[in-house]
Amino acid sequence: MPLDVIMPALGMAQDSGVILAWRKSPGDPISEGDALFEVETDKAVMEVEAQGTGFLTDVTAAAGEAVPVGRVVARISETPENTGTTHEVAEEKSSATDDQASPAIPEGEQVIMPALGMAQDAGLIVAWRKSPGDPVTASDILFEVETDKSVVEVEAGHDGFVAALLAEKGEEAPVGHVIAIITREKPESPVQLSLKASGKSAETAEPVKPAESVKPAPAPSQSPVPEKRGPAQEVPAEGGRILASPKARRLALERGLDLGRLAEHGYPQPYHVRDLDVLEKLPAAKAPQLSGAAPARYLSAEVPAAGFHEFAEWAARETDLTSTGALLAAFGGASMGRKSVVVALETFGKTQLYAVRGRRLVDMDEAEPGVAPDLKLRDLRFGRVSALQIGPEDTPVLSVLNAGDGLKLTLECAAEHLDAPAAIALLSDFAGRMEQPLRHLL
Repeated sequence: MPLDVIMPALGMAQDSGVILAWRKSPGDPISEGDALFEVETDKAVMEVEAQGTGFLTDVTAAAGEAVPVGRVVARISETPENTGTTHEVAEEKSSATDDQASPAIPEGEQVIMPALGMAQDAGLIVAWRKSPGDPVTASDILFEVETDKSVVEVEAGHDGFVAALLAEKGEEAPVGHVIAIITREKPESPVQLSLKASGKSAETAEPVKPAESVKPAPAPSQSPVPEKRGPAQEVPAEGGRILASPKARRLALERGLDLGRLAEHGYPQPYHVRDLDVLEKLPAAKAPQLSGAAPARYLSAEVPAAGFHEFAEWAARETDLTSTGALLAAFGGASMGRKSVVVALETFGKTQLYAVRGRRLVDMDEAEPGVAPDLKLRDLRFGRVSALQIGPEDTPVLSVLNAGDGLKLTLECAAEHLDAPAAIALLSDFAGRMEQPLRHLL
């Protein structure tokens, strides 16, 4: 059966994306994981990968075209010939929607299931943090979603009132599917439905334009060999942003590479995995000098303290690990997602270096003095500081403070140390371990 290729939702505020270039031509053979096209949002340029194997057919959007989120832009078929069914499928979905009897869904701002990773096609709703009829601000946490890698809190994105919830806790919603409606005015009859009950009435996909009304995407080359990127594909970065594919960012972070050096040497953006070989061959750079004007990232989270306290008491009874600060270092190091991390634990002016090599409590030793840390962790639980925002330092900094009966966790770093997804993943993972420490041992 042909597989639809849709414009993905790469952020909560995104309602469309511009196709910069097709990496495959109609009729080309496709393997799962191949880059199909590059899409630009207001924040980044991303590669969209194929989620199946076959041939690229039924291309309905050309390079340079802005496409709404959820719209089908192509198909992956078993044969290289166009199926000619993309428009009919969209019409069938529309008529099926009309035939279903369901409560009227109010008009308003749509909240969709976001794509938290390029390989993600659905997300499991762990909990709704707001109920139908509740007032919300754009920054309020609306729900928690679980992917195969993490649990993430998702903000409402709009001010107003929750007029409809179109999926229930425990249901898995496809990426791009409308799962809530927010209106400016308080609704008279808020709606709450399950995915099954709401059916397709909340789908974001617009009817796909007939193939004949859209110019086919131009073939970059008659040869299947990827063409060299030239000035026509060069995308300027705004405000000092580095445009790169998620895979290139992840691999650069794992290898300790700075993508900004490619820009400094005049290499065109966006960057892809193949550019990392060029980056590794560049002359060694001087040690970076951070300044007060350096772009900074600041994130915070709050968790209950009971879980960590109980785990620390158990660790003290059953193991030789009696230092709660060392436990924090173990959690912080494991949250980096690397095989080996050096953590500098700072407590009231004293610094202790730990080498964290895994999840088990025995996978941590004191590091050699003078080793440069990969992460700093400030334990401020026994002080009077209740809020903290110092600014970026020479390495990412996690801080743990008291917050009533719970704990407040902050992450500060320079933009060059962690990109936004990596920073969110680090703090989310650390907060998860602090709230449910047993996950550290799993």
